[in-house]
Amino acid sequence: MTGADGLRIREAVRALVIDEVDRVLLVRFEFPTGTRWALPGGGIDPGESAHDALRRELIEEIGLRDPAIGAHVWNRLHVIPFVDGRYDGQHEQVYEVRVPSGFEPEPVFTWEQLNAERVFEFRWWTLDDLDAAASEIVTAPATLATHVRAFLRSGSPAIPWTVDV
Repeated sequence: MTGADGLRIREAVRALVIDEVDRVLLVRFEFPTGTRWALPGGGIDPGESAHDALRRELIEEIGLRDPAIGAHVWNRLHVIPFVDGRYDGQHEQVYEVRVPSGFEPEPVFTWEQLNAERVFEFRWWTLDDLDAAASEIVTAPATLATHVRAFLRSGSPAIPWTVDV
């Protein structure tokens, strides 16, 4: 989608996947500019709703079928040129998705397909893990732990938050 400012912004959706002991599932992306740990999800295809895109992405990426999609928790606009040159940035909608403690990602996509999308690892993180690794890893958004902590403390917002890059 091209905005009034002329930027080509990709519409995307991500899941704040949290288990019963309040761990958050993150995906390790490898870009030419560095490693980023982010929430699972991806682009919304033309004609697809945010919920339909999230269901598709969660099956492909982590093998989660029929997720109970909860509240729309936050929105994030990140203006940065995509490596392939197709977009100038991404607008993300983030939704809560709760899973049982024993859930382990089992992607439908092969690792070759995931690597082609720059996905290289899945990992469960506690807030203490994220705090301890803060000087060693980069998350997207950069203040991810702060937002997860606020969500766990306060619950779903009445109106989705707008978060930084």
